[in-house]
Amino acid sequence: MKAEDLKNSILQLAMEGKLVPQDPNDEPASVLLERIREEKEKLIKEKKIKRNNKESFIFRKNGHFYEKIGKKGEPVCIDNEIPFKIPDSWECVRLGAFSEIARGGSPRPIKQYITEDSNGINWIKIGDTIKGDKYIYSTREKIKPEGIKKSRYVEEGDFLLTNSMSFGRPYILKTNGCIHDGWLVIKLNEDLFYQDFMFYLLSSNFIFEQFSKLSAGSAVKNLKIDSVKKVFVPIPPLNEQKLIVKKIEEILPFITEYSKYQEQLDKLDSEFPDRLKSSILHDAIQGKLVPQDYNDEPSSILLERIRDKKERLIKEKKIKRNKNESFIFKENNHYYEKIGNNEPICIDDEIPFEIPNSWIWSRLNSFTNIVMGQSPKGESVIESTNEGMEFHQGKIFFGDKFLEKSNKTTLKPSKISPPNSILLCVRAPVGKINLCDREICVGRGLASLKPYINESLNYLYYALLNYEKEFTKKSTGSTFKAITKTIVENELIPIPPLKEQERIVKKIEDILDLM
Repeated sequence: MKAEDLKNSILQLAMEGKLVPQDPNDEPASVLLERIREEKEKLIKEKKIKRNNKESFIFRKNGHFYEKIGKKGEPVCIDNEIPFKIPDSWECVRLGAFSEIARGGSPRPIKQYITEDSNGINWIKIGDTIKGDKYIYSTREKIKPEGIKKSRYVEEGDFLLTNSMSFGRPYILKTNGCIHDGWLVIKLNEDLFYQDFMFYLLSSNFIFEQFSKLSAGSAVKNLKIDSVKKVFVPIPPLNEQKLIVKKIEEILPFITEYSKYQEQLDKLDSEFPDRLKSSILHDAIQGKLVPQDYNDEPSSILLERIRDKKERLIKEKKIKRNKNESFIFKENNHYYEKIGNNEPICIDDEIPFEIPNSWIWSRLNSFTNIVMGQSPKGESVIESTNEGMEFHQGKIFFGDKFLEKSNKTTLKPSKISPPNSILLCVRAPVGKINLCDREICVGRGLASLKPYINESLNYLYYALLNYEKEFTKKSTGSTFKAITKTIVENELIPIPPLKEQERIVKKIEDILDLM
C-alpha cells in the first residue's frame, strides 16, 4: 500500500468512528446540534439573522436517516445517500447547514491593484500553497485596499477550499487577506466543529469523492456553492473530535516515515532493471558472465586476422595506413603498447580492470573502422522524401537497439556509415549508441564504428553500452558537450575470443529477454 493510500485509510476510519473508541460519558452530537438550533432560533427572533426556508435537518428514526427541508417540508428517507454507518453518539449534517460558504472574487484588471505598499491587503493565491500543507501563513503579493470591495475578504481561522484545476484541497488561514474566484471560503460554526477535525474531514477521500461527483460533467473541475452546501458531514461529539485529531497526528509521522521508505523502494524498483542491466554488461566485458573455454581460438589470433584484413583493404585503397597503429600486449604481468615504429611503453595506469588471459586489450581504432560524421554541404538535406540517401544528425531516431528510419535524406552524402555499423553519439548527448543495418549518411553528431570482423558487431555493441559515462567524462564544451575523433579512436576495449563473444552475446540477450 502506498503512503497516500494508507493516510486515506486512516482518515476514512476516523470519519466512520473506527479510529478511537466512543466514550458514553461524552455529550452526544445530537444535544450539541439541538443547542445550536435553539441559538439560531433566538437570533432569528431578535432579527439578527434571517430564517433559511431551505435549511436541512437530518435525523435518525428506527435505524433510518431522514431529512426535512425547511419548517414545512416532509421528512424524506435518505439512507441511500448515507455512505457508511456512524456511531449512535454521532450525527450527520449537510455542510451548508452549520457553515457559511462563499466564493472569492478578483478586482480587474488585477495588475492595476497589485501593490508593494506595506499597507496593502494580502492577496491569497493557490500558488502560495504547497499540496499537503495544512496552513496558509503568508502571501507573495498584496493588493490595494480599494480592491477589497471587488474581492472577498477572509480572516484567520477561515477554511479555504481550492476551486480550480486542483479543486477540493483544504487549508486553514493563519492570516487575513482577499481571495480570488479560484477559492471557496468556509466559515464554520466553532461550537460544532473542532477546527483540526474539520481539516482532516475535508482532507478525506469521503469528502473529495462527494466533491468529484458534484463537479462531474464539467470540462473544468469547479465546485458550485449550492453543491458544496449539500455535502454530507459526519459529526462526532466535540470531545471525540479532539481525540480523533490526537490519534491522527500520532499516526501521521509514521506515515511520513513510511513514505520516505516507500520512495526509496520505488526508486530502487525503477532503477533496478537499469542497474541489473549495467551489472550484467559490466560483468560481460570483464570476462565474468560466461566461463572461458581454453579450446577457443585466443584473441591474439583474432587481432592477427584483423591486421591481415586491414592490409588487404589498404592495398585495395579502401582505407589508409595508420602510421600510429596501436598494438597492446601483456608481458610479465604488465601491459605495454607499441605505437607504429616506436618503442613499447607501459600502460598499466590506463588499464581499468583485469581480463582473462585469453582476452586482449585494443584501441577502438585498431578494432573498428571509424567514420566521424559531417553535415552535407549546402542545402542538400531534404525532409519527408525518399530521394537520395537517408541522413541522420544525432540521437533523435535512436531506437531501443536499432536505428529507426529518419525523415531526412540528402542528395549529396558526405560521410557514409556502412551497413552493420554501430552509431555513437559524439555530441549532445555523448555516448549513446545504436546498431544500424543499412547504409546512411551521418552528420556531425554521430560517429560510425564498423568492426573489421563482422562477427564482433553484437559483442562490440553490448561492450560499448558500458562506455557512456566514460565518454561523457571525457567530453568538453560549454554550449554542448562533445568528444573528438581522437577520444573515440583511443578508447580501450577488452576483446574476448570470437567464440566467447558469441556466448557472451547469447547470455546477455537471454537475460534481457527475461527482464
